[in-house]
Amino acid sequence: MTDIKGTVKGIYEKLDEKKGEDIRIIDISGLSDIADYFVIATANNPNQMDALQDTVDEFMTEQNVSIRNTEGHVRDHSSWILMDYGDIIVHIFDREAREFYNLEHLWKGGRVEVTEL
Repeated sequence: MTDIKGTVKGIYEKLDEKKGEDIRIIDISGLSDIADYFVIATANNPNQMDALQDTVDEFMTEQNVSIRNTEGHVRDHSSWILMDYGDIIVHIFDREAREFYNLEHLWKGGRVEVTEL
């Protein structure tokens, strides 16, 4: 991944195109070794959650970035999908799970890079 900030911005744009809500990018590079960035978005329904996951996966495939792991899927009635691309971890939540887990609060020491483009 040569231009991580550009890739993160691209993920943001793809989520925004599919009407993901409350999209946040959090730079956690100084806080953790698990990743450099979290990208967090909210979906309004299972179909949108699936579309957001698909669009991120397609974009990252175009960037030649392989997914390391995925947790959760709409077919399994998940309220949270985690997509691990190594330096970037994408979290897609339904509204209730987003409020419950409140990752922004848990990682409040991270710097919010982008809240809107």
